[in-house]
Amino acid sequence: MTNKEQTSVLITGGNKGLGFEAARRLGELGWTIFLGSRDEGRGQAAAGKLAAGGANVVLVPLDVTSDESVAGAEQLVRKHTDRLDVLINNAGAPGNVVPPADATAEELHSVYDTNVYGPVRVTHAFLPLLIAADHPRVVMVSSGGGSFAVMADPAQRVSKMHELAYSSSKAALNMITVRYAQAFPGIKFNAMTPGEVANHKFTATDMNNHTGQLTVTEGTDPIIELATLDADGPTGIFIDRLGPVGW
Repeated sequence: MTNKEQTSVLITGGNKGLGFEAARRLGELGWTIFLGSRDEGRGQAAAGKLAAGGANVVLVPLDVTSDESVAGAEQLVRKHTDRLDVLINNAGAPGNVVPPADATAEELHSVYDTNVYGPVRVTHAFLPLLIAADHPRVVMVSSGGGSFAVMADPAQRVSKMHELAYSSSKAALNMITVRYAQAFPGIKFNAMTPGEVANHKFTATDMNNHTGQLTVTEGTDPIIELATLDADGPTGIFIDRLGPVGW
């Protein structure tokens, strides 16, 4: 068992980008990092970097699109701890940016499997460990593209990105976040976007070919904020690094 006084966090998609940076920052706070990675080799490399920086890290092979993989991840984490303080559902898929005229149900399904069903699979599996924690928190890594308010604003670049899969999957994730928050008042369920909605900025990651204006550290600011909420912190909210984001 890990030290019960040490905060623990599971991060899906933790081997790169926002997930890795969140792991690095929380590792510096002395947290136990359960680093979820679909690719075990890349996960081992990422875990090695974190450990070299002084983090207490445990690699967790985890494909959020697989029930079997998620179940195996829960069993592995349970071998190290009897509770999980924080879950960060970070793993995401951009889809192929298929125009609505060409979009098929199959195209949407592949994106939803990661962005919607994935967080549900992982959250469901880890609920018992979360409930066992003193004041558990779940952070859903969403997007400004999942906001109806943002998509209805012609000044926002994402409103001109004509696709169905990614934006609708993140809108679904936002609703799932709210419904979880309502159903589990003892767990803080919150969503965030790694951009600055008011300033029309987004974070440079692999998903956008590193074209964003914000650094990955800036992009993880709201992840860290929500992951480190006090027991009396908010639940069922949607934020970026500047504050609340319209649904």
